[in-house]
Amino acid sequence: MRRPRVGHIQFLNCLPLYWGLMRSGALIDVELYKDSPDRLSSALVRGDLDIGPISLVEYLRHADELLLLPDLAVGSDGPVLSVNVVSTRSLGELDGARVALGSTSRTGVLLAQLVLGERYGVEPEFFTCPPDLTEMLLEADAAVLIGDVALRALFEAPRRGLAVTDLGQAWREWTGLPMVFAVWGVRREFAAAHPGLVKDVHEAFLRSRDLCQANLDEVAAAAARWEPFDAATLASYFRVLDFSLGKRQIDGLLEFARRVSQSGLDPRLSSRFDPAPSPGLDTRPSSGFEQRLEFFSL
Repeated sequence: MRRPRVGHIQFLNCLPLYWGLMRSGALIDVELYKDSPDRLSSALVRGDLDIGPISLVEYLRHADELLLLPDLAVGSDGPVLSVNVVSTRSLGELDGARVALGSTSRTGVLLAQLVLGERYGVEPEFFTCPPDLTEMLLEADAAVLIGDVALRALFEAPRRGLAVTDLGQAWREWTGLPMVFAVWGVRREFAAAHPGLVKDVHEAFLRSRDLCQANLDEVAAAAARWEPFDAATLASYFRVLDFSLGKRQIDGLLEFARRVSQSGLDPRLSSRFDPAPSPGLDTRPSSGFEQRLEFFSL
């Protein structure tokens, strides 16, 4: 039997999980594929991966094909530091302006469009391009970035007279909920055929996460040897990231799905949601997604 094909996001935000997998020896039991979030999402949807991280948006689009691994995600309950809008002016002044969307992001760019349109009431002209801040701002008044390039921009922007809006913090202030940017999914047919292997991989990731959280300063010091950030900066970054998927995170996930479905920003998502009111005292429209939110269990 071949080893499970497992994806790993090659950004600093998932280094803590990778560090723990190395320390625990779990890497010998899987075929690990490292890539950007957008490519890993596509690979999992195509069936080129069995298990892996997938952007929240892509998971919502393909929930019928995937099961969620419990209590595992990438998100924040407040600032995330590495999902940002970098702009030459305030967000409320971007009506009609050009906004560049980094091509490696799917959930982040949709969140940016949602925040700009629904919270700030502006309608920029969006276009997609490679995530290079200097090149983006040659053609646009603002850029949406995720990952390591967004983290670097957070520290570089003030020196360049640019404003930075942390989209994790913007979502928290707007909704009072955590933001989930990526989840871990397993293809349903693989889970049905190899439940024991899925259980082993899931438990390895949870052990890795817990090991890292108990040794964050050590992880940051190791990463600082080859990254352009010092250990203290990386430790602070790792501490704001949320790798859990509990009730509050699921509430945030569902609220994002609901708001996206109402916005019409993504017709593929809007067509999947039931606009009927939620039952009981909650008068918000239901996403209709709760019934399809299925977790892997052995």
